[in-house]
Amino acid sequence: MPLNRRKFLSRSAVTGAGVALAGAVAAPAAEAAPAHKGRRRPKRYALTVLGTTDLHGHVFNWDYFKDAEYTDSAGNAQGLSRVSTLVKQVREEKGRHNTLLLDAGDTIQGTPLTYYYAKVDPITAEGGPVHPMAQAMNAIGYDAVALGNHEFNYGIETLRKFEEQCDFPLLGANAVDAKTLKPAFPPYFMKTFRVKGAPPVKVAVLGLTNPGIAIWDKAYVQGKLAFPGLEEQAAKWVPKLRSMGADVVVVSAHSGSSGTSSYGDQLPYVENAAAEVARLVPGIDAILVGHAHQEIAELKVVNEKTGKTVVLSEPLCYAERLTLFDFELVFERGRWHVESVKASLRDSSTVEDDPEITRLLADEHAQVVAYVNQVVGTATETLTTVEARYKDVPIVDLITKVQEDVVTRALAGTEFASLPVLAQASPFSRTSQIPAGEVTIRDLSSLYVYDNTLVAKLMTGAQLRAYLEYSAEYYVRTAAGAPVDVEKLTNANGRPDYNYDYVSGLTYEIDITQAPGSRIKNLAHGGVPLADDARFVLAVNNYRANGGGAFPHVASARELWSESTEIRTRIAEWVTEKGVLDPKDFASVDWRLTRDGTPVF
Repeated sequence: MPLNRRKFLSRSAVTGAGVALAGAVAAPAAEAAPAHKGRRRPKRYALTVLGTTDLHGHVFNWDYFKDAEYTDSAGNAQGLSRVSTLVKQVREEKGRHNTLLLDAGDTIQGTPLTYYYAKVDPITAEGGPVHPMAQAMNAIGYDAVALGNHEFNYGIETLRKFEEQCDFPLLGANAVDAKTLKPAFPPYFMKTFRVKGAPPVKVAVLGLTNPGIAIWDKAYVQGKLAFPGLEEQAAKWVPKLRSMGADVVVVSAHSGSSGTSSYGDQLPYVENAAAEVARLVPGIDAILVGHAHQEIAELKVVNEKTGKTVVLSEPLCYAERLTLFDFELVFERGRWHVESVKASLRDSSTVEDDPEITRLLADEHAQVVAYVNQVVGTATETLTTVEARYKDVPIVDLITKVQEDVVTRALAGTEFASLPVLAQASPFSRTSQIPAGEVTIRDLSSLYVYDNTLVAKLMTGAQLRAYLEYSAEYYVRTAAGAPVDVEKLTNANGRPDYNYDYVSGLTYEIDITQAPGSRIKNLAHGGVPLADDARFVLAVNNYRANGGGAFPHVASARELWSESTEIRTRIAEWVTEKGVLDPKDFASVDWRLTRDGTPVF
């Protein structure tokens, strides 16, 4: 379908304090509340701001890795086709002219659908397709979307092309030009709602993204874009929006609310800063929260400078929930005031797909289904990640073997060719399975769900020991005689599975009776205790190489080589070349959990 290529603030026109209104729209008039006979009552207006976040390419309630409709034990449903139905319901209830629809980022990465239109049939090609997420979100009628960190995973060219295809602005007040420090994307969006019998209501949306982009996608953004802190930029822009007449200020922030960071002290900015923004920056009424993949119906934070309550909400990722901020405004003393804000969630599992969206993208969906079901080899036995969190299993060894082989070939003929190549990998999924028999791209994609690329780093024995000790903090300390419940053994202090690493090429034990920092035992290479000054090449994904997860030493280690081909693609190439996927070609038992020297399993 043809797109209304409405243009927003161009990247060249964004000049800081002199920014024009981005996408200003006059909504149809709404009725102010009537005055009671005999006495004047203040005029009132009800506004609803709807929000999604972390869509990650989920258009349909479909699991491309299982080639089936998505299901989970909680009964959730996913996809913009479901959200579209919810949005239509809310617009019918509230009046479309009294609603605003936002998203808090991470839109164009996360499923085979988004990978296909970034890499296989890229939107950047001459005469290329329109991105399915742009098509769906245009059809639903999004007003503005904040940039997520995963928007940068495929490079700036892909992001800019996606931006061009959208009928809404991509907001990022703290995504600035590295040289001029002026906004590289529209910082804000403003919409005017007309109220019959009263002055219009002006609503400003400030978009903030995650400072971690500077680390996680350094290869694409270094020297081009910078990402200052959310609080700093909110403190700069919120007063400007108020001075421009904003009666309501909503922040769409791709940043969680916990106040924590996954990148340690590598940046002076907090990764999950949404609650801090609410607490420290006056003038904000509500924040749509993203990035953390959590479900928070309503979180109230008191601003310490004004004493006013700021309402935060984070809908669950993958379009499983829709946030509703219900504003009540009153016109007093010549201006509109926010009298109250309430946040709530609506559940995508309670509605059916919107046939408008399913029809719109049926062809794109079918193309991707056909792509992921291509057969690339055969497996001699079933491989699974079910026990990968606490046992060295062959399916993760496949990842490390592929990485070792790619890096070994890349360093051939260099001064580092004689160094042993080790590899890092994480148990990303708890349910991935490569079945015996035919192996498809879909099977391999479920094993490596991220679009990470490969980097080679120079590390010493001492650094690798520290790296492994940090990784072993993932396990809950468990006494020698205590029962072991595998459901409670991992994720100590909230450490996610993707921040626990295997390291191949070394042998070691993890003693879970010991305190963190003293768990790695019998660490050896080639049967010889590991020397602190020994040198190795560590094959790591770009997220880890750039500091993701705050693992020690790796971010600052010398980079020997890197590439832009996804590790997932390298795995598919390796399997295609071999033809047969047999654990004897890649599996080894390098590590095990112990208690006082006795294996746990």
